[in-house]
Amino acid sequence: MKGNRRNNLHLSDVVKMRRSPMFMTMVKPVGATCNLDCSYCYYRDKAEIYGKCQTTMTYEVLEEYIKQYLTSVSQPVVTFCWHGGEPLLAGKEFFRRAVELQQQYAGGKKIENTLQTNGTLVDEEWCCFFKENGFLVGVSLDGPRAIHDAPRVACGNRPTFDKVMSAIGMMNRGGVDFNVLATVNSASEGHGTEIYNFLREITSYIQFLPVVEYIKCRDKGLSPLIVSPDEEDCELAPWSVTSQGFGQFMCDVYDAWVVRDVGRKYVQLFDITLANWCAVQPSLCAFCETCGDALVVEYNGDVYPCDHFVYPEYLLGNINEKQLVEMYNSDEQRRFGRDKREAMPLECKRCTYNFLCRGECPKHRFDVAKNGEPYLNALCEGYKMFFRHTTADMRYMKTLLQKGLPPMEVMQQARRRLNKTL
Repeated sequence: MKGNRRNNLHLSDVVKMRRSPMFMTMVKPVGATCNLDCSYCYYRDKAEIYGKCQTTMTYEVLEEYIKQYLTSVSQPVVTFCWHGGEPLLAGKEFFRRAVELQQQYAGGKKIENTLQTNGTLVDEEWCCFFKENGFLVGVSLDGPRAIHDAPRVACGNRPTFDKVMSAIGMMNRGGVDFNVLATVNSASEGHGTEIYNFLREITSYIQFLPVVEYIKCRDKGLSPLIVSPDEEDCELAPWSVTSQGFGQFMCDVYDAWVVRDVGRKYVQLFDITLANWCAVQPSLCAFCETCGDALVVEYNGDVYPCDHFVYPEYLLGNINEKQLVEMYNSDEQRRFGRDKREAMPLECKRCTYNFLCRGECPKHRFDVAKNGEPYLNALCEGYKMFFRHTTADMRYMKTLLQKGLPPMEVMQQARRRLNKTL
């Protein structure tokens, strides 16, 4: 969204600028390197930035990152988010060293670790490590076998479903805390109820991530390159979910959830929507008014403003040359965060549901509004469909919370409503 910057400061911006630094980091210990070849992976092609040559983060860079992060932030609980690519490729000794360094530089702060994995490298030893060190593990699982294996394959187009399910079994037996991240792509459309019913038997915490990517064709024999939608001669990737398809998917998941699982199973979008109805800061930056509080640290120490904006033009610097807090507090990063709000088209600002979505993630804002303004979210109609569908229940859950009652009481109302329409 560069090139559309304005300098409108709100009171919340000033408060943020004057407070002690509070931000998250997502660290890529092996960059984009991965043992899978998922068709829709938005991070796989980041290796192109580094000449297709990414290696494991050195212990020197690891120590500098951990030291800077822990000494920069003011929050008493500091969360390290290990991501990729496939972070387990860094190896067990790397993560043991990371935990040692965290304790060395903690300075009285509480340390938490989250790790996102494709699950195929998990073994009993990894499970022991996760359990002993309190890691919360996110496992990528798109649904039942046919839906999961459509895009999520190993080299040679080999399926991965069985390995992922084996890893989940090991984590269950080992008492590892884990949740599931499921993408919503073209193969998922029309299968919302089926996918939710499958995943709810595996975990109580589910994140659904819509996949909308742009690609650029390369020479014959090479797979398309996933690029920014600002690139010339790019086109929408065939695996992208449609706006209406995403909206219907989330409505179907919601209808399966709201009649039996409120207070028992947790779907990230539902929690976020209720939080915004209650004027509570949501847990995901995509649904906040501004962004810019989640830096990405690459394997070599390069820092970017967001996981979805790892492009050369967005590079903030390197931790071997600048301090993390300096990059977080930079004018460039602050403008990046405010652009989420300032670049929003008038159609969005006047929308009934603006307080619920806040334009969602800037990475999806490449459509054109009815008045010709740019930066309309490509999933706008889908989100509107979902917000309309859930408004009555969300208002009721808000009322229940205001009265000190559990929101699970909404299930009786939902059952009556859905029985009338089924």
